[in-house]
Amino acid sequence: MKGKLDSEFGDIYIDNTVIAKCAGNVALECFGIVGMAAVSVADGIVKLLKRESLAKGINVEVDEDNNVTINFHVIVSYGVSISAVSDNLVSNVKYQVEEITGLNVKKINIFVEGVRVID
Repeated sequence: MKGKLDSEFGDIYIDNTVIAKCAGNVALECFGIVGMAAVSVADGIVKLLKRESLAKGINVEVDEDNNVTINFHVIVSYGVSISAVSDNLVSNVKYQVEEITGLNVKKINIFVEGVRVID
C-alpha cells in the first residue's frame, strides 16, 4: 500500500520506494553507518549497496492508517556502539521522513548485517 495524503485539491500518493530512498539518504548521513546491505538468502552473502541502490536495503510498509514501518539492513563501522548508532538512526530517520512526507513513522527496525573497518 502507498502512503496517502489528502489535500483540498485531491489525494497525494507516495510510493514506498520514494520513502525508502528518503530514509536511506538520511541514514547515510548518520555517524557509524557505512551503508545499506543486500543479503542473498541462497548463500547468505552480505553485499554493501552503492548509493544508487539504497532502496534495496530498506523495506517500507504502509498500513491502512497511513502509519509507516521501515526495516533497515545496514552495515556499521567497526568500533562504534551499535546501540548509539541505532538510536541516532531512528531519531534522524523518523524526524526527516515525517517532515518530508507528512506520514507518521510508527516503527523502525534495524538489522545489522555486517561490520566494516573504515580507514
